[in-house]
Amino acid sequence: MTGPAPTKAEVVDVLREVMDPELGVDIVSLGLVYSLDVTDDGVVDVTMTLTTPGCPLHAIIGRSIERAMLPLGVSDVRVQLVFSPPWDPRMMNDYAREELGMG
Repeated sequence: MTGPAPTKAEVVDVLREVMDPELGVDIVSLGLVYSLDVTDDGVVDVTMTLTTPGCPLHAIIGRSIERAMLPLGVSDVRVQLVFSPPWDPRMMNDYAREELGMG
């Protein structure tokens, strides 16, 4: 890693660029990111879920997260998929609801 570790806000901004390929809305707005942590040495841990446990696109989303972090100069990105609590459409923000015609 070169330079200081990114802030959580910087990581969230980058995650807003990662789209759910099926829905075309970013994973933050969809409420798929449950938590994230950035260590002082630049390791980013993302705990997230998917809209459905059997979603076949989990690998694509994981790689998209890793690619999105490259400009931040992080030393490592670890994505952990969890399904508890299960995702629910109420987890979406107003932007996602509007984009999906649910607003």
